[in-house]
Amino acid sequence: MTKEQLRAELERQATRYKDVYGGEVITYAAQPDPEKKPWRKRPNLLDHAFERELEKIRKEQQAKANPLD
Repeated sequence: MTKEQLRAELERQATRYKDVYGGEVITYAAQPDPEKKPWRKRPNLLDHAFERELEKIRKEQQAKANPLD
């Protein structure tokens, strides 16, 4: 079925509905899909604590590597 055939069939069904049932046909334009934004995780308390521990470890390793500083 082509687009033109589909349009003709829908138009025929709409007019039949109006004539037979006395109803009103309302057509709507397709709504665009919402724009997707990249998901970002907010750091929580555990994430902050983990970062602090990593920083401590880095400082300790740096102190061991450069004992004369």
